[in-house]
Amino acid sequence: MNNREIGRACESNAVSYLEKNGYMIIDKNYRMGRYGEIDVIAKDGEYLCFIEIKARATNYFGTPAEAVRFDKQLTIKNVALKYLKENHLEDSPIRFDVVEINFDKTKKVNKINITGIHLIRNAF
Repeated sequence: MNNREIGRACESNAVSYLEKNGYMIIDKNYRMGRYGEIDVIAKDGEYLCFIEIKARATNYFGTPAEAVRFDKQLTIKNVALKYLKENHLEDSPIRFDVVEINFDKTKKVNKINITGIHLIRNAF
């Protein structure tokens, strides 16, 4: 599997996980031109959640959530503000969540094995 296929598989698993945990998915891979992208936009109770999905095969260089550094957080926040304005949702309570996914690549078969999914509510 190439990185794009791994990313799609991890995002699919993350969306299923979010739905099982009561999130209502509104949009996936929301792109705001040159400003950036938000992996998932969903409702969790009263909150409109902007969710970043990060996956890693190893934590050697840190956990998946640690890869959501300040510059990525700023990008997500800016895209979220534009989304809120575009959809006239400026008064909505919002939250920024991160879904961490750990996986193993199976070399014999063209697939990955999800070893862990962790949801961090209000991550930043």
